[in-house]
Amino acid sequence: MPYTLYIFPFIPKKCLSHSQYNMHSSDQLLKIIKSALSKVKLDGKPVELYLPISYTLDLGGKRIRPVMVLMACEMFGGNIEKAVNPAIAIEIFHNFTLLHDDIMDNAPIRRGKESVFKKWNANVAILSGDTMFALAYKHLAKSDINVLHNVLEIFTKAAIEVCEGQQYDMNYETIENITISEYIEMIRLKTSVLIAASLKTGAVIAGAEEKDVNNIYNFGEYVGLAFQLQDDMLDVYGNQDVFGKKVGGDILTNKKTYLYIKALKDAKGKDLDELKQYFSSTDFDPEEKIRVVTEIYNRLGVMDSTISLINEYYKKALTYLDAITVCEDRKIILKKYSDQLTNRNF
Repeated sequence: MPYTLYIFPFIPKKCLSHSQYNMHSSDQLLKIIKSALSKVKLDGKPVELYLPISYTLDLGGKRIRPVMVLMACEMFGGNIEKAVNPAIAIEIFHNFTLLHDDIMDNAPIRRGKESVFKKWNANVAILSGDTMFALAYKHLAKSDINVLHNVLEIFTKAAIEVCEGQQYDMNYETIENITISEYIEMIRLKTSVLIAASLKTGAVIAGAEEKDVNNIYNFGEYVGLAFQLQDDMLDVYGNQDVFGKKVGGDILTNKKTYLYIKALKDAKGKDLDELKQYFSSTDFDPEEKIRVVTEIYNRLGVMDSTISLINEYYKKALTYLDAITVCEDRKIILKKYSDQLTNRNF
């Protein structure tokens, strides 16, 4: 089903002292991150501990968070070489959370291949994940001494909040009525704070002023909310070949996303009864369940509501980006990258 996400206009003021042309593109930053990840030493012993870590990092992914570390650092005039190790730390941590999430969600597939616990077993996935958490701190500790304390604080706070978000997510599996505000807070913790922390880390490494550091963090939080809502919507309305996984997965697993919560709030009569019935069990024909629930979403205009909320959060994010005091030309690459994240079909 086609949809259009409105991208708010961004008209940069000209800046004579800087130009976006002396900054790396997002593709160039991604190459730097991939190169750095390929050099992470994972040939230790016992092999059974390190092989799943290598397997996980080789699965790929968008590398959004480490790219944002470098992007923010460069936006504030910093040397991105000093941001590479903290960026790698955040990417390793992010992948560690996915390793453990797959166990908790009993998810057999990750990025089109067997998840670690499925390929090996849950004990291996737990221990390899724990090692990844330690490796993340090992790379973070390579930060310049003058920013190390702040970078550690940012990272540790985000790591704790991600765990809080995951616990809320698990709690909500057994709670029937979740409010929209409760769901938004959960995804803020589980998804947004790490994106925000990535940008804040880059800004701190570059020596940005405190006000700008706070603004880029807030920008990241709202971009993260828009990003996760976009992901929720793509799970139902995305093109399966482009999205990279079967659409309707959240419906099949009774995941209480924004789309479901909004539909449950607005549904009446037969729609409400069917929605509750289908989300009370997994014992239904998969194709039928996806079709019926999607039809209910369509009748209730849930996709339009989701797009509206995505736009609301993204518009709020841009107010924080606009408040950052670096010249406007230096914001263009981050703005373009964020546009792509919140208007993607993958």
